[in-house]
Amino acid sequence: MKKVVVTGGSGLLGTWVVKEFVNKGYEVLNVDVKKPAESITETKIVDLTNLGEVYGVLQGAYAVIHLAAIPVAYSHPNEVTFENNVMSTYNILEAASGLGIKKVVLASSESSYGIVFAPERFDPQYFPVDEDHPQLPEDAYGLSKIVNEETAKMFYRKSGMQVVSFRLGNVIAPEMYKKFPSFIHDSKQRDRILWSYIDTRDAAEACRLAVEKDGLGAVELNLAADNTSMDIPSRELMTLEFPAVKDIRREINGYETLLSNEKAKKLLHWQPQHNWRDHV
Repeated sequence: MKKVVVTGGSGLLGTWVVKEFVNKGYEVLNVDVKKPAESITETKIVDLTNLGEVYGVLQGAYAVIHLAAIPVAYSHPNEVTFENNVMSTYNILEAASGLGIKKVVLASSESSYGIVFAPERFDPQYFPVDEDHPQLPEDAYGLSKIVNEETAKMFYRKSGMQVVSFRLGNVIAPEMYKKFPSFIHDSKQRDRILWSYIDTRDAAEACRLAVEKDGLGAVELNLAADNTSMDIPSRELMTLEFPAVKDIRREINGYETLLSNEKAKKLLHWQPQHNWRDHV
């Protein structure tokens, strides 16, 4: 049985990633700073900024899913967010490389494009926003994600370790859909995230597929549902909130996502299954 270590497995997304791997027959170790609300596998409390502890906890692992991080900008002092997120990720990759682990998945973020936490909102350069869009953060959180993606590339060059960095949209667990009626008709809400979302179950499946797929190298992939989180057509959303953006890279119909997920679908043979309209 292959062993997978999930960091941050007690958190919003991590809980579902642990379930996905357990349900598919993997041996799973959860690594976090707290115990999960529901325990379905072993949990170890670890300081991921301590390289020795990271080496110890990754012993015997086939793959690592690294989700643990300070998850937003401005919740902590900027230097604390940057140091925690960058050093914990460096330590995961350093230890995984040193131990001969060949598969790592990192939680990156749509925030790396910069729009989410910018002091003054700016327009994307084109729609839909794909992985080639410039990353222009003005905050330590978004910057930490870019540094982590570059660190992943370095370790791939150094050791051949496959590292998939998921630029996650707004992560939504099933119980959170009840909040959707409060914003689905207001285009000014959620505009900074381009109205994107990703269901925890679809994100968890993508993590598993990234471990089971070979030959990906070091790659960054947006993860978003196929549709926006709004009950307003996507073309109308763009016209209402980003009227200056004239570079539309492909035909956009209906409620289609404006954070492109095409690359993840193509490389992982992944298809998001969960739509907020099935819950609301």
